[in-house]
Amino acid sequence: MLGMSRREFLLGSAATLAASAASYGWAQSAMAADLQLPLNYLSHEIMPGKITERMMGFGSDGPAPVIRLKQGETKSVEVTNNLHEASVVHWHGFRHENAMDGVPYLTQNPIELGETFRYQIRSPDAGTFWYHPHCNTLDQMARGMTGMLIVDEPEDPGFNQDLPLNIRDFRLGNDGQFAALFKPRNAARGGTLGTVSTVNWQVQPTYDLPAGSLLRLRLAVTDVTRIGRYHVSGAEAKVIALDSHPVPQPLPAKDILLSPGQRADIALRMPDHEGETAELVLNTLAGSRLMATFRAMGASLNRNLAELKPLPRNPVSEPDLANAEILDFLFGWSPDGDEPIQSICGSLGYTFWSINRTPWLGDTPDPLAPLAVMKVGKSYIVRLKNNTPNDHPIHLHGLAFKLIRSDKRPLPPLFTDTALLLSGETMDVALVADNPGNWAFHCHVIEHQKTGLAGYLRVEA
Repeated sequence: MLGMSRREFLLGSAATLAASAASYGWAQSAMAADLQLPLNYLSHEIMPGKITERMMGFGSDGPAPVIRLKQGETKSVEVTNNLHEASVVHWHGFRHENAMDGVPYLTQNPIELGETFRYQIRSPDAGTFWYHPHCNTLDQMARGMTGMLIVDEPEDPGFNQDLPLNIRDFRLGNDGQFAALFKPRNAARGGTLGTVSTVNWQVQPTYDLPAGSLLRLRLAVTDVTRIGRYHVSGAEAKVIALDSHPVPQPLPAKDILLSPGQRADIALRMPDHEGETAELVLNTLAGSRLMATFRAMGASLNRNLAELKPLPRNPVSEPDLANAEILDFLFGWSPDGDEPIQSICGSLGYTFWSINRTPWLGDTPDPLAPLAVMKVGKSYIVRLKNNTPNDHPIHLHGLAFKLIRSDKRPLPPLFTDTALLLSGETMDVALVADNPGNWAFHCHVIEHQKTGLAGYLRVEA
């Protein structure tokens, strides 16, 4: 393990780590973990007939396991690092204890080769989440390290099937092997797109499902770059939740704009006749792309979407807009002359981006000061201003915020943890600072994050 610096101690990280270690007994616990999650190298067939080497994953083979737990339930996940580089695991969208958030040096030291770290994960919210590394992030995610995390409602909404869809690209050449994972000129713009689109590590998979049944599709965009619009064709379908939070009224399952980090839950009624299909399609600037097919099998179950119970609202506090303090954040270019810091968690070698003219220079034991300090229990309006010609999905760890207004488009009054900030857009979101700790705040286009567009907010008493 790396030693912690005096400055890190002053920032409070050492105190947090010590208190959490005493509470959970990570090293001393004799109890078996609920789940073992080894970090491994692996090979897998992504492009038909071609084995991709030098992949990274959670487990020994294939896509990462789907982790499921009940709302409010705690599970222990023991992560053992078998990679020849450091890593951590972040649980995207969870409003849990800061010590379990998986961000190097803000919440824990990196997990190095041969080391094991036990996470205690718990979500007060139900919905669709996902998990991924937050150290050497671009390389590890691009090579396969993204998995889905499902928190079930206490009461079954009434679906016949529940199908998680891990949606992501890989940058592969014609031989099925990895191409350069990013290009600097693209990192300074919208990001480097993948070449092969997959669902659950398959190209255009087909899922056989009972005819006339009710299917819950859980879309999670775990890609490092791609922003697109999705729709379901060939069957009756409604969006019932976005970014883990139920929508007030079901929405048509078309033109669903999703960026890296975002999720959508779709209620789909399968066609009635065997062999009929519904399709998930991605619309991009280059045209439409079939992502997955859902094929009806057997006699119709004759279910109806009206039979489903409405998803219960998650217990997120409503911000007090009348008494909220305004915090301003400018997302823009990096000031000239900023050089990234080499660290155990890697650097892309460039600094292109910044928040409030301050770029994140690297994950080190001496992190920068927080971008803002918020008081526990107080409401805030967070003003996000995009001073660039590129789109940025802005993700805040540990807290949920509500969309309030935009100077470019109407916004639904939804809670989320990842908001897509369009080119030149100013967006107001609001939150209650009800979860103490240092919470990472960054763009989820990973090239942007790793070249400066990151920081953290502190919530304290």
